[in-house]
Amino acid sequence: MELLACIEALSLFKDKKTITLYSDSKYVVDGITKGWAKRWESNNWMRNKEEPALNADLWKRLLDLCKKHKVGFKWVKGHAGSIENERCDKLAVNAAKEADLLIDYAYENK
Repeated sequence: MELLACIEALSLFKDKKTITLYSDSKYVVDGITKGWAKRWESNNWMRNKEEPALNADLWKRLLDLCKKHKVGFKWVKGHAGSIENERCDKLAVNAAKEADLLIDYAYENK
């Protein structure tokens, strides 16, 4: 969900922008800032010789958007009083309760 949130946010910008993206997901922030996703991509979406990278389809989309824009990633602690983070959490929880959720075929077909 956190990867898709970043993808959807960056997809809103059609022209090249400088963007600071805040997330409470260490997985997402570290995946970009520590170069994990780029390494997985260069290794044909493998974490190591035996393990495929999880969510490769989403990581590819995120990396493509990061190439289009100048994106900085900042980690914020979840549920720690950040008004914006608390609002995003509430929106995500409410959206997950909706009946008409799209199917993640990449996840379902693995």
